[in-house]
Amino acid sequence: MATPSEEMNKDITWRRFEDGDAAYDDWTDKIFMEDTSYKCPTYIQRTPPCQGSCPSGHDIRSWLAIVREEEKPEEGMEWKEYAFRRATSSNPFPSMMGRVCPAPCQDGCNRNEVEDFVGINSVEQYIGDSAIEAGFKFEAGADTGKKVAVIGGGPAGLAAAFQLRSKGHGVTLFEENEGLGGMMRYGIPGYRIPRERLDAEIQRIVDMGVEVRNKTRVGRDVAVADLEKDYDAILWALGCQSGRGLPIPGWDDTPNCVSGVAFLKAFNEGRMKVTADKVVCIGGGDTSIDVVSVARRLGHIKHINPTDRPELVVRDGFVVHDAANAAAAQGSEVTLTSLFPKEQMMAAEHEVSDATTEGVTILDGMMPLEVIKGEDGRATALKICACTMDGMRPIPVEGTERVIEADLIVSAIGQGGDLEGLEDFDNGRGLIDADKSYQVPGKPGHFVAGDIIRPHLLTTAIGQARVAVESIDTYMKHEELGKRPKVDVNHFSLMSKLKEAHLEPEHFDSTKGDLRGTNSAKYAVHNFEDRSKQEIIPADELFLGHFTPTPRNIRSEDVPSSDEVLGHFHERLIALNEEQVQAEAKRCMSCGMCFECDNCVVFCPQDAVFRVKKNESTTGRYVDTDYSKCIGCHVCSDVCPTGYIQMGLGE
Repeated sequence: MATPSEEMNKDITWRRFEDGDAAYDDWTDKIFMEDTSYKCPTYIQRTPPCQGSCPSGHDIRSWLAIVREEEKPEEGMEWKEYAFRRATSSNPFPSMMGRVCPAPCQDGCNRNEVEDFVGINSVEQYIGDSAIEAGFKFEAGADTGKKVAVIGGGPAGLAAAFQLRSKGHGVTLFEENEGLGGMMRYGIPGYRIPRERLDAEIQRIVDMGVEVRNKTRVGRDVAVADLEKDYDAILWALGCQSGRGLPIPGWDDTPNCVSGVAFLKAFNEGRMKVTADKVVCIGGGDTSIDVVSVARRLGHIKHINPTDRPELVVRDGFVVHDAANAAAAQGSEVTLTSLFPKEQMMAAEHEVSDATTEGVTILDGMMPLEVIKGEDGRATALKICACTMDGMRPIPVEGTERVIEADLIVSAIGQGGDLEGLEDFDNGRGLIDADKSYQVPGKPGHFVAGDIIRPHLLTTAIGQARVAVESIDTYMKHEELGKRPKVDVNHFSLMSKLKEAHLEPEHFDSTKGDLRGTNSAKYAVHNFEDRSKQEIIPADELFLGHFTPTPRNIRSEDVPSSDEVLGHFHERLIALNEEQVQAEAKRCMSCGMCFECDNCVVFCPQDAVFRVKKNESTTGRYVDTDYSKCIGCHVCSDVCPTGYIQMGLGE
């Protein structure tokens, strides 16, 4: 979690060692004794916790280094395009994810130990928006002759199509809805995800040569057997677009009781222009926040025709409100109930705060008991009571029952899959099982990714698609799937960077030269170890004293008050400008990778550590060590802010 504001405002000083620390904590450290240790610097690449926390596997540290113009682009490319290429290697939706991802990377950021996390989302949004404005495109890989059917055009399916085309495989995308985007289009309102930018990021993927078959349902319009015959592999990325009803008396078959997923789909398709007078939503996650925020923006019509009731629009799929309805709308009374207290709700803290500002009443620590109906069979109220939580099970508190009037009750307590016609894949819970490589167990050639495995974040679906495509690629090459790395994200590759900078090692000739060491050889990358696939570097292995507390560059938000919210559909997040974005990127502590601060060079008492010649220098190869001078004093390691230097060479 982010550091509290009161902690950020304190004057903080940092010392790696305290007075009286004269003995090593661990017996293995006792060998680190001055010039008798025979240990010299080794440069160790490890994964920063932001990347380790990112479900899509972003190489965050790298593209932040590019944005602050520390890592130089390849020849002939400007930094904005280079940052875009690096960021989209794992996630092709920087503009979208920079806006709506709840950013577990920021919770994991080591900068929280200094004052406040790096605003990774805001930098990602800038990368995505500037790429759209510049018209950057994706390129497909050389054609392999292989074809893959991707079922579902949401975040997982589109991300998989991007990764497959990048590898040169043919892709046909089957989507039941009229448009692509899945929950990005049909689940999240346009004031959070601007549709013109969503369309641009989707079109960029389609332009790679993806064949799209919209309004086509596999299992109804196309048989699975035909796909198995026509394609080399199949990826199921169906998503979960069926909402769960409330498990309480009175819910079933009540016309004005609807799911949050259906409510948002009706709004995002442009069919629902107004809602009810009194709307009650049960949830506490992101979907419920979107429901209540949309309801406050839509408002209601005082004397509505029964055929225009919002539940008919939501349930029918074809009924559409007349645009004139919106012009006559008045504000709606909107209530959100949650089992958990506000501070424990699943929705992001700032989203909960925004909903309150917009005039939503939040009743936390409350559980629904019963839908109360009128003589016509429609819901008129929801009976609730206070509750305590035993894990995920609510326990009612006797004597706290109360009734909330409601014209529309919306359940936003979870989502499920729709596997009608695909019963052979149903694991009994309306979902599809996956192994660690995202294969469907017992069905060779079938793979799966996204919410249909287990509903989670958009970025989780995108990350699963990346791994699934690697598995598909291996499968189509008739190779054996290996064990996935412990830290299964995209990693900076020093060898790729050296090749890009035309600094790759020379050809190795075993018949020439002294082979007893490689510290001065040109055929090896010496004095470097890549542990990024095995280790995440914690804050206590950094020299935090190097970093000056620097306020975060925070995006402003256009959050309307309760009096302004009706009809307010402007984009909520206001992007940072280029200067702010670069300043924010400079707050990154580059955990686990050299960021060229010169501390080791300046503080080495033997002048053993030196800068690499400019024409031989690149990211990860900025400093080197003359081992004929090094005495193993550990000063370079102690003053390295990023934890890139460890005393290990010589064992």
